[in-house]
Amino acid sequence: MPVIDHDALRRHAIARTLFPPTTLLKAIRRLGFVQADPMRAPARAQDLILMQRVQDYRAGDLERRYARLPLEEDCLVNYGFLPREHLPLMHPRTAKRPWDAETHARAAEVLAFVREKKHAHPADVLNAFSHHGRVAGYWGGELNASTQLLDGLHYRGLLRVVRRDAGTRVYAAVEHPPQDDSPDARRARAHALLDLVVSLYAPLPSATLGYLTTLLNYGAFHLREETRAACKEAASRYAHVKIDGERWFWPADESPTSRRHRVDLERVRLLAPFDPLVWDRRRFERLWGWAYRFEAYTPAARRTMGHYALPMLWGDQMIGWANLKVVKERLVPELGFVGTRPRDAVFRRALDEELHRMSVFLGLED
Repeated sequence: MPVIDHDALRRHAIARTLFPPTTLLKAIRRLGFVQADPMRAPARAQDLILMQRVQDYRAGDLERRYARLPLEEDCLVNYGFLPREHLPLMHPRTAKRPWDAETHARAAEVLAFVREKKHAHPADVLNAFSHHGRVAGYWGGELNASTQLLDGLHYRGLLRVVRRDAGTRVYAAVEHPPQDDSPDARRARAHALLDLVVSLYAPLPSATLGYLTTLLNYGAFHLREETRAACKEAASRYAHVKIDGERWFWPADESPTSRRHRVDLERVRLLAPFDPLVWDRRRFERLWGWAYRFEAYTPAARRTMGHYALPMLWGDQMIGWANLKVVKERLVPELGFVGTRPRDAVFRRALDEELHRMSVFLGLED
């Protein structure tokens, strides 16, 4: 029988997530979730992720087409975009920290305002209410209290994002249908959530599976006990193998040694820091033998790879990284390599082709 080792797992990880380019909706449904990030260097993470999987994708297409597609901005293991059919797995959702009576009353006022207005920009809420208190933001900054209330209502499933105006979320009120809250139904939703993240990041080591189970508290805190129980049943639910004392999991209907999982050995890809292939830094180091670092929030003097290093995949090997800048309407790459830079013509051509794809994606070339 074919041997399942780190080489097989590496090829399987690449082939299953870097599938042939398809439509925007089909790609997001196949992934199940696309992580979002507001930083643009040279494009937002969600666009860089979709560029590798959607035919003729251009930066900003997701934001431009979002309102016409059955997609939602919401929380899973972090914040991002997912098919609307996944929402019943997480809603109605309860927050880890309940609001006090005063905050609850103010949130109710904001919700009533949004319902009456149909679609509400945060500026509309700020103009309508005198919520001038300020609260700590996620990255240490400050958010207006009204904006924080909108975020809280969105997290609880009482608002949804209908579109973005210049990158700012515009909300509408929403109601989720009642859920069967029986123990069996809760277990089924927890298993479905775990299946979703396993499918997105497989094959994954057991430590990552446990970490993802903890992160699911972000998207479904009210199902935390059920997701923990589901994680403990992983060995009976997913295919797995033990390599060098570490157990790896993947969906039961897949095989890492299948001949269908072929990797294009003559292609270079520059991947987003949150791409499913590189998101798990533990797995990255196991499969490629070096530690990738996301250093956007690291002081410049301490960076070793750059502000927004994109891992560079050459065939089935991660050989380095690239920082991309746009200078005078031209893409300027700064490359780094783990070992010696490949010197053959095949690599040079493949790198030029990827940089050209990136330029077209950014609208710098036809």
